[in-house]
Amino acid sequence: MRTLHLQRPSEEPWSQSRWDRLDRETRALALAAPTEEAAWEIITRRARAVMRAYTTSFFIVTRFLPAMKRARVEAIYAAVRYPDEIVDTFHLSEGQRLALLDEWESGYEAGLDAASIREALEKGSPCFLACFTRVVRDACIPVEHYGAFVEAMRRDARPSVFATLDDLIEYYVYGSAIVVGYFLTHVYGPASSGDFARALSSARSLGIALQLTNFLRDVGEDQRRGRLYLPLDMLGEEGITRPDVTDARQHAALSRVLRRLAAITEGYYREAEDGLDAFAPDCRIAIRACIDVYRQLNDRIARSPQGILHRESVPMSDKFRVLPASKYWRLPLAYLGW
Repeated sequence: MRTLHLQRPSEEPWSQSRWDRLDRETRALALAAPTEEAAWEIITRRARAVMRAYTTSFFIVTRFLPAMKRARVEAIYAAVRYPDEIVDTFHLSEGQRLALLDEWESGYEAGLDAASIREALEKGSPCFLACFTRVVRDACIPVEHYGAFVEAMRRDARPSVFATLDDLIEYYVYGSAIVVGYFLTHVYGPASSGDFARALSSARSLGIALQLTNFLRDVGEDQRRGRLYLPLDMLGEEGITRPDVTDARQHAALSRVLRRLAAITEGYYREAEDGLDAFAPDCRIAIRACIDVYRQLNDRIARSPQGILHRESVPMSDKFRVLPASKYWRLPLAYLGW
């Protein structure tokens, strides 16, 4: 999984037909809703179900956001989840993936041209984009950011390699993760108007950190999909010209590359942490928890004795330790119903 780049529960990913059915059912309910707010509630409840199905960690930490900000984050998550599924899990050819991404981006543009969720749906925008484009309007998110995200998904549909870490960040991570951090920053808001630039900088660092941790965890899975997110220069310094995680002779060298990248990633987590106070106070618990959970994962990858083919995860008990105990009562309720 490449977006936001979070840990998924053990259940199988949803099929394309399941996503299509969800869109049809949600669209019908939203169009029948008596008000704009009722349509918003219908779609965001289903976006919440998407988040709950795909990511344990991010779902938990976002339970500690204020209700309106939480709903906006859920809308963002659903809007980035589906394109990621197009390139990661749907059984499609490269051409079919690219065509679906083009269709999806057209739905985004239709939503931007609409003044309401109902109008976006009537213009043919998928339900999650109809909801997301309302977030874009209300939170003043630059419209081009989502285009950069979709372009990163196109890169996944036709994988390429990256000469250096700077290249990886500029040509892939920017679209796949940094702009998603910018979406969230516009929703979270700054502590004061003068803090917004620093909040964006913190979000950039956290987006890079989360994405790099995800790469380090999924080297084997990425190779199976024909992708390589380890910089070629770092591999070359270890004598690896054709990386192959199934070749035991490369494991020691690949592990050194992973440890080196994990150390660099820890620096990005520190930068994100340093800017935490730039965000609105009512969002800091959630952001802090996100940093702490994925920082743990990054550290476990760096110290793992089980080898590069082992996919590390953070135990649920460790995830709970980064959350305020006084707020635990919210979590059981979050898993009930839609």
